[in-house]
Amino acid sequence: MQNFLSYFPITDATWIFFIVLCIILFAPMLMGRLRIPHIIGMVLSGIIIGPYGLNILARDASFELFGQVGLYYIMFLAGLEMDMEGLKKNSHRMAFFGLLTFCIPFLLVFLAGGQLLDYSRPAVLLLSCVMASNTLIAYPIVCKYGLQRHRSVTLSVGASMMALLMALLVSSGLSSVMRDNNSSIWWIVILLMAKLCAYCAAMAYLIPRITRWFLQHYSDAVTQFIFALGVLFLNAAITSFIGIEGVFGAFFAGLLLNRYIPRVSPLMARIEFTGNALFIPYFLIGVGMLIDIRMLFTGWHAAFIVTAIVVLGTLGKMIAAYAAGYALRLPLSNGHMLFGLTSAHAAGSIAIVMVGINIHTADGGTLVDSEMLNGIVMMILFTCIISSLVTEHASRTIVLAEEIATPEQSGDDEKILLPISNHESMEQLVNLAILMRNPKLNRGLIGLNVVLDDTNVERNQAQGIGLLEDAVRTASTADVRMQTQSRISTNVANGIMHAFKEYNASEIIMGLHETKSDTENFWGTFTESLFTELNRQIVIAQLAQPLNTIRRIQVAVPSRVEYEAGFHRWIDRLARLAANLDCLIQFHGRQDSLSLINSYIQNIYPEVRADYTAMPHWIEVGQMMSRVNDDHLLVVITARKSTVSYKTAFEKLPAELRRYYKQKNLMIIFPDQYGEPADMMSFTAPQKGGQVTAYAKLREWLKGKN
Repeated sequence: MQNFLSYFPITDATWIFFIVLCIILFAPMLMGRLRIPHIIGMVLSGIIIGPYGLNILARDASFELFGQVGLYYIMFLAGLEMDMEGLKKNSHRMAFFGLLTFCIPFLLVFLAGGQLLDYSRPAVLLLSCVMASNTLIAYPIVCKYGLQRHRSVTLSVGASMMALLMALLVSSGLSSVMRDNNSSIWWIVILLMAKLCAYCAAMAYLIPRITRWFLQHYSDAVTQFIFALGVLFLNAAITSFIGIEGVFGAFFAGLLLNRYIPRVSPLMARIEFTGNALFIPYFLIGVGMLIDIRMLFTGWHAAFIVTAIVVLGTLGKMIAAYAAGYALRLPLSNGHMLFGLTSAHAAGSIAIVMVGINIHTADGGTLVDSEMLNGIVMMILFTCIISSLVTEHASRTIVLAEEIATPEQSGDDEKILLPISNHESMEQLVNLAILMRNPKLNRGLIGLNVVLDDTNVERNQAQGIGLLEDAVRTASTADVRMQTQSRISTNVANGIMHAFKEYNASEIIMGLHETKSDTENFWGTFTESLFTELNRQIVIAQLAQPLNTIRRIQVAVPSRVEYEAGFHRWIDRLARLAANLDCLIQFHGRQDSLSLINSYIQNIYPEVRADYTAMPHWIEVGQMMSRVNDDHLLVVITARKSTVSYKTAFEKLPAELRRYYKQKNLMIIFPDQYGEPADMMSFTAPQKGGQVTAYAKLREWLKGKN
């Protein structure tokens, strides 16, 4: 037995990594059966295997490294998934809650802690900073329920960063004053604030410009992922250098990249996967390894200190959360969420405690003694458990309440068909479909490649199958299913329409034909036949730069468009695209149409930033196009002939687009329109040659003569 125990704690890096992976794999399974949040399982696992438990693993440098990365990852994801528009709208509420969640625990511990715990004033001040700060330990629970952009979550994340920042500033000032008795704490805090403001201004100016340039020139998945991590750790390193904990830099990096990494994009999926699969669990296990649960049984005094610290800190956060919920007139479930997310203590507390350990007192000791250290570490365990349980309960309550209040979605017939013909546009089309789809329906995409039945049919079909496989991989990186079909047809338009009917699709998203000369048909050989024969929504896109670098969506809306069958479908898709890209969408049209569009967006997508500009006559669309910038997306809502919103000016549309918008970001939408439905279409119907009539050709000939 003695020989067996000599192998512990395990110090071999390979075995340590293997055991940690086993915990990450099996702990959620066990916790799921026990109906306990997985985060608690990770922390408890760290207690069991750590030096104060069974002493199976040594807390080596890997836990320091991966734990630090995991902490940064939590804060980075919180910044990336922050609802920026909601943050702007609720900035005053967030500031109010941030002050409450810092001041109430701080004052409660400072006033009561000195009497109960009999600590010196500097020690009580440091302990107050510990209890006023908090760490978003339970944030992964929020992500699991898809509530990252919920109002209460946005308030909690913003308030947490405010409380942590203020606690770090006060503790840093205390540290400087204790080391140099001649220093003024106010001068030190002002100096730190000046450094912080200079850092924020410099990064807010540089990072967005560098990011936009980088994403426009480098589309490789690995390169973009490494760039995002580089921005994360650069900001964390800079804030650490200026004297503020790196977690603030990680959160600020997320805010800076929030605009360029849509939450449903493949890049976001890669970032979330890496963090949730490895770094964040490593951090939680490392926190558990710091906890010595045996100290609760060493005597009543130690137990009293732990109880006092836990009760005072938790009570302060609870009062702040529910007082803010009541003052802001939020539902009780939102108050639970405010308390759950802001009640946990971990990284920020440890960072502040480390500051106190390095401060020496006049009697040769340190500001934080062993009893306070053990009490704070035990407080981390209890608050993590409380935070996880409350956040889990609040998330379930909010989701159930929103499902009851949300209109029934089962009637949505969304099935997006993607005709794909080349690698150049494939990835952009797949990403566009992902950004426009409704994730709540959890329906996959349909990839289609049509090959002409000619002498090269076998070679072209093999290339098409490879193209569809690449499309499936692109969609899978965003956790979106895609079913594919490669079909042979004597006519591309007929092949697409037949597949549309077979899959009972609702709409088509396809690329715009690339014209090589001004004399070539703008629509190409088959697109015109497609929207002539099919009355369902067709989105034709030409994207000259990555979607996540687009700053504004400009939509040209014709008159009477509200009378078409697909009026709400295209508004829904564009609003969802604008929401995912976090960019402004600006509609240009007649006032009666704009009023209905505004009403729909306010009711269904209130978080979307939308602007409305009057354009009384369609003839002004050319002037509008000339004012659209290179980093904007121009969307033109058009119509088929003999429909309600069709106008003869649409015949000039190809020439105007060729003139103003060649090789730029362009989207043309043919909405669902009344007429012969798709299920009445006969596969044996003759292929029409297009919409250009003899009268139109005669007019063009006469213009040429003049």
